[in-house]
Amino acid sequence: MHNTKADFEILKDMESFTEEMFNQIIAFQEKQHPAWNNDLPFDDRIKNLPLHYLVFSNADRNPATHGPTVAHYYPLRKEFTKIIHYAKQVADTPIICDLHARNGFIGSLLAREGGKDINVIGLPNVDGKPNQIEKFFDSTHYEFYCGDGAQLDYDVAFSSWMPSCKNITANILKKNPKLIVYIYTNHTDIITGERQTGTDESFTQLPEQYKLIDKWTINRPKDLFHDIWPDLTASLEEKRHVRIYALTPFHDIAPFKPASPSAPYDWEKDLQMATLALQAKQTLRDGGFPV
Repeated sequence: MHNTKADFEILKDMESFTEEMFNQIIAFQEKQHPAWNNDLPFDDRIKNLPLHYLVFSNADRNPATHGPTVAHYYPLRKEFTKIIHYAKQVADTPIICDLHARNGFIGSLLAREGGKDINVIGLPNVDGKPNQIEKFFDSTHYEFYCGDGAQLDYDVAFSSWMPSCKNITANILKKNPKLIVYIYTNHTDIITGERQTGTDESFTQLPEQYKLIDKWTINRPKDLFHDIWPDLTASLEEKRHVRIYALTPFHDIAPFKPASPSAPYDWEKDLQMATLALQAKQTLRDGGFPV
């Protein structure tokens, strides 16, 4: 989809936006942002959460002991709306298992999108390092399961960022879930050369009773921040994939048809501004202007 001149009108506010964005980044870095306070409601903790810290970790994170500060990726609300659309078609009140859950951030956003009509249960991740913010979940919509999950039955398997070099698909299939949702990347670690998520076979080698009913890819451009704000860190391009499989007899459940869009998460406002600014710069470059 090509942007129109009207789409770029928001860039007129770039100066004030930049000032506010940097203020939020600094407040988060100094741990003044509510996200760091486990005692606050989830609504408060995610308000004005900078996109920057859903791409990068805080400067004081010790990578030897902790994983990313908040999450491995930035989620988009329209994605979770779509996932919930499918989940509600496989059971009256579907139980969704947030497999290898970390701090509960991603699973809580999914749970909130489903409201009282679904139950999202986080299965604690025993592989890998904990997030720097180790508890970041909405206790009114999301709960962690106490146990190893062997006795837990669920309708939907939600595999968000399967641990590196692990293939837990065989364990998922033992539960015979009606729906399997994978969120992953094919990227490899630039230092170790290992896949960041799962294995080559984890997300595609499913038995024939599981049909791929939807898929999409979210592309994070190279230097999403740095190209616009040179003081911010450079970053690699990243492609994040979502694949949704349905078990027989749910192969023909209704496809998702977008309705009125939900209000985006606060960090999506940062994403919109950065993306438009990148596109505007590229348009100028294509026209021969050195920017």
